[in-house]
Amino acid sequence: MEIDRSENPLFLNDYLTYLDVIKGRAKRTVLEYYQDIALFLRWLSCVQAKRPVSEAADVRIADVTVSMMAEVTLSTLYDYIRYLRDARGNTPRSIGRRMSAVRSLFKYMTKTKGLLTADPAQNIELPAVKRPLPRFLTLEESQRMLEEVEELPSSDNLRDYAIVTLFLNCGFRLSELVGMNVGDIDFYNRQVRVLGKGSKERIVYLNDACLSAVDEYIKSRENPPEEPRALFLSRNHRRICKRRVQQIVEHALMASGLGGRGLSTHKLRHTAATLMYQYGDVDTLTLKEILGHESIATTEIYTHLSSQKRQDAVDSNPLAGERRHKKENK
Repeated sequence: MEIDRSENPLFLNDYLTYLDVIKGRAKRTVLEYYQDIALFLRWLSCVQAKRPVSEAADVRIADVTVSMMAEVTLSTLYDYIRYLRDARGNTPRSIGRRMSAVRSLFKYMTKTKGLLTADPAQNIELPAVKRPLPRFLTLEESQRMLEEVEELPSSDNLRDYAIVTLFLNCGFRLSELVGMNVGDIDFYNRQVRVLGKGSKERIVYLNDACLSAVDEYIKSRENPPEEPRALFLSRNHRRICKRRVQQIVEHALMASGLGGRGLSTHKLRHTAATLMYQYGDVDTLTLKEILGHESIATTEIYTHLSSQKRQDAVDSNPLAGERRHKKENK
């Protein structure tokens, strides 16, 4: 879907350009921000014109002016949150996402462009989001999955094994793995350059298992392939697609007896993060850099997964073996 900028107020088009050119946001991210902001502007136009919000879909956001934005207060934004919750049935997570776009716009209009003198969203509080603990494989299940992938009768066995190895050891996102190029791998320095969310690059170090799996796979490829830059190739010798990688992982999970549990490539990312935290004595800041999280709050969810570590800590107390000594009645 392309954004029809002729239907937007000038300040919104400037903001979208800022997201694209200055912040380097992905095209899909810019579109999502636009959709969330457009919803807010339609609602705002109805509220200020004292029209029913049910007519918001018919509003031309091109008519929203900077003066109208200047009239927005913190109370206005809380009314909008109530509208999202009650009229649209949005969950706290969805509300948080929509308000993130609105908050970003107001920040741009005040601090970056100076179009507004006050930012009404600066001190806004949002509904609490309950973060479910992510599902992941245990160490034994991860080892079993790797063993099964290694034994699968397939001409693409080395490729599939390298893919699963990278997921379980490094916690890459699906898009990051699919987008890897051969030139991104630095065998000498034992690292790979990764293009993450928001087109942000980061360096991830590779252990022996990853280096060995990738090296064997690269040496097995037909030379030259259709897309020589791409690391992982499909059978037509072009860059592998996301869906094919998902199928490889699904097949490996089924072969390992781990199918039907709602596991996916993203759950392998959770697995890698959990194993690093549980067995590698890794602090959350280091884990944040490895995974490419923008916020430490996202990484901290893995600190809640180490129930065994917490159990071991309590059991290690020297008083753990003490029992009450019952006194006999005399």
